[in-house]
Amino acid sequence: MEIENSDKVYYTISEVADIFKVNASLIRFWEKEFDVLKPHKNKKGNRLFTKKDLENIRLIYHYVKEKGFTLQGAREKMKTDGSKASKNVEVVDTLNRLKTFLLSVKADLDSVSPEEVRESNSPESEGQ
Repeated sequence: MEIENSDKVYYTISEVADIFKVNASLIRFWEKEFDVLKPHKNKKGNRLFTKKDLENIRLIYHYVKEKGFTLQGAREKMKTDGSKASKNVEVVDTLNRLKTFLLSVKADLDSVSPEEVRESNSPESEGQ
């Protein structure tokens, strides 16, 4: 869920659904259920979500999809410790990205044979 590095100001509902890998109908449902979700609407009535909206959706997603909270439980949790929870979700996202990176490094290392390691560390290879 890489949002921070984007220069975009607004996201469409389909972009938001793609980011969170959910249906647009679920985003519309959450909009009705959670007062913190208030996307702008253009003249055509299309929803335009800000980064703040995406941050709130990320919290809702975390509580409902990852933690298994009911909608009421997620609403209450967001009211009591919203900013703390937001930081926790960011940390979890960062750790998940780091885990993915480390697993790819491990896979790369596992694909190297011991002979290749010895050859690359031999004195003959240093002059090359």
